Amino acid sequence: MAYLSEKELKDLGFKYLGSNVKVSDKASIYNCNIISIGDNSRIDDFCVISGKVNIGENVHLAPFTLLAGGEKGIIMDDFSGCAYHVQIFTQSDDYSGRTLTNPTIPASFKKETKKEIRIGRHVIIGTSSIVFPGVEIADGCSVGAMSLVNKSTEEWGIYVGNPARRVKERKKDLLKLEEKYKESVR
Repeated sequence: MAYLSEKELKDLGFKYLGSNVKVSDKASIYNCNIISIGDNSRIDDFCVISGKVNIGENVHLAPFTLLAGGEKGIIMDDFSGCAYHVQIFTQSDDYSGRTLTNPTIPASFKKETKKEIRIGRHVIIGTSSIVFPGVEIADGCSVGAMSLVNKSTEEWGIYVGNPARRVKERKKDLLKLEEKYKESVR
């Protein structure tokens, strides 16, 4: 995988760009002036990032991840990540048939839902999962592959399904590993 150079990253004009950030030269990033990326984060091939997005430290976006931050924004806290094909949307059209849909239609003919999304610390979202507007995935949660997260979660749970539901507790051993990691990089 080829990554953009430090100069190429700086030239994109991010709102904030941490150190040791890796972004694939095959990723598509729009609205860089409202996107922040923290230290040691990595964005892989074929990811699409647009709108207001705040990526914390040590965040990983696997290939084909879509972060559609729109106006309201997506916050991804430290040590979070998305597996292949994860899609996160802060905006959605009304599909009931009462309004027109799609981006070619003026807002006066549409009814869009627009809500911020927060992905907490140590959250991992499994492949091909989808996160809807207004959801907060609480710290320490893991979301199983192909899950639809349409409601906020509670901390340290494992969620799976369509719609996603809590199936068990997630272990917190990784918090000790986080401390060891931080000590090793000081």
